[in-house]
Amino acid sequence: MNLQSPLGKARGLGAAKSGTNHWWMQRLTAIGLIPLSIWFIIEILLAVGNDYNGAKEFIRNPFTAIFLILFIVLTFHHAQLGLQVVVEDYVKRKPFEIGLLILIKGAAILLSLTALFAVLSIAFGGA
Repeated sequence: MNLQSPLGKARGLGAAKSGTNHWWMQRLTAIGLIPLSIWFIIEILLAVGNDYNGAKEFIRNPFTAIFLILFIVLTFHHAQLGLQVVVEDYVKRKPFEIGLLILIKGAAILLSLTALFAVLSIAFGGA
């Protein structure tokens, strides 16, 4: 026998539990990506015509390395959040949905770590 009311059973379930955090994270990453994207586009346009050594010197600047790291982390996290929403909304078969979500999360982690490793190895003189 369960003495819990229907409201007590429903509390903490549904979109209000995790959906709000997901929604806020999408908005915050999008807001953070606006100035970082503008900075990145300007820097790429200024770097047109530079050779490999010029690119290495650009990344070795601590300011640039920090901004690149932020740009990478926010970009992959924002993309993963957006793709998660698409899969959850449009994929109806649960096993396929779970598999896609694992694949998306894994790809985002793998690709972001690869990009971060590249920036850090150049920034600290390895490449």
